[in-house]
Amino acid sequence: MTLSPTGLRFAKRRLPCVIGKGGKRADKREGDGATPVGVHRIVGMLYRPDRMVQPRSWAEPIGPRDLWSDASGDAAYNQHVRAPYGQSHERLRRADPLYDLVLVTDWNWPKAEAGKGSAIFLHQWRRAGYPTEGCVAFAREDLHWIAARVEIGTRLVVR
Repeated sequence: MTLSPTGLRFAKRRLPCVIGKGGKRADKREGDGATPVGVHRIVGMLYRPDRMVQPRSWAEPIGPRDLWSDASGDAAYNQHVRAPYGQSHERLRRADPLYDLVLVTDWNWPKAEAGKGSAIFLHQWRRAGYPTEGCVAFAREDLHWIAARVEIGTRLVVR
């Protein structure tokens, strides 16, 4: 997968996508809204079992207590955690459909460096042209198409 100015190139297709409102940055920091430049790998897939069938055998269900830590100084920073979790976090089970299907990247993972950024995912967009907080987002049908073909370890190149 290669992110280009015209979308994401993957499996001989170009798919429209949006990136972080902070653009692309080589010096990604927590909260800057930027998509990190580099070569990242897909390390997981999460999905909402109440909204869709399991897309791949290795996809893990998102439950009501599932969270992602964005607490920079915490030992669980940039990790999948479960409630109760008293530190800063993002809910994975959302009311909107953005995280119904999530591809997890290895940005600042598994040994996270404090302040370097967290929760860099591939997920569904709000709408075309609406930026993310640093993730790469797609139309629902394109995200599902990617999920059906991606493997653990697939590279995401952000130049």
